[in-house]
Amino acid sequence: MLNVSVAIISKNEVLNIEAALESVKDAKEIVVVDDYSTDGTVNICKKYTQKIYQIQWQGYAKQKQMAIDLTSGQWVFLLDCDERLTPKLQLEIERVITENTFDGFYVPRKNFFLGKWIRGGGWWPDYTLRLFKKECAAMLERTVHERVIVNGTTGYLKNPIEHYSYKTVGDFITRMDKYSSLAAQEILKTKPSFSLIEITFTLTVKPVFTFIKMYIIRLGLVDGLYGLVLAILYSFYTFLKYLKLWELNGGYTHKGQDSK
Repeated sequence: MLNVSVAIISKNEVLNIEAALESVKDAKEIVVVDDYSTDGTVNICKKYTQKIYQIQWQGYAKQKQMAIDLTSGQWVFLLDCDERLTPKLQLEIERVITENTFDGFYVPRKNFFLGKWIRGGGWWPDYTLRLFKKECAAMLERTVHERVIVNGTTGYLKNPIEHYSYKTVGDFITRMDKYSSLAAQEILKTKPSFSLIEITFTLTVKPVFTFIKMYIIRLGLVDGLYGLVLAILYSFYTFLKYLKLWELNGGYTHKGQDSK
């Protein structure tokens, strides 16, 4: 038995969640917080756990915090529906929690795009804090790109989570539309006003820099055509994020001024 509580949030994840649950079926406890899925997700979850809580969507950070709060173990592993634990990672987890040297651990993620493991572009090793003592951790509340904060010592694991993030280009574009809206809202919370010059700069310069950073500086080019496509898609995501920020900030008018 994997002596951790696994926390998962879900919403219509029938295509992903069974493989995720199968990869942690030996866990001491699996807790699923589901946002009233209508596609059979809950029925799949029932094959692996009875600790399924249907709670209306409160945002990524709050939803994940609720899943963590509902666990009963000392150690928690936060898992997304499109992620998988490998047997080697499970063995490493058992070892480090027995040693009890740290309060939390960053885990590398092996990210896949269109079925290919992406090594460049900043996608590897992509460390993320997922294993932690419940008493020491809490979610940092953000609209998007939420993360776990550990009040204590942290270490790094060697074996990765497998992350099957985007199976199709359409999947990427659908999520890009969603996440760019959330990212624009998050920026607006920290800086509620932007000048026309600032918006123009971000719409023109930042997408280009995103491409250069991913494809050249972070060696996305080592992934061939996949790396090129990802760099282009992320540069467009950056453009879309700031375009939506412009829209939220007043769109064609800024502080009541016409666009002339």
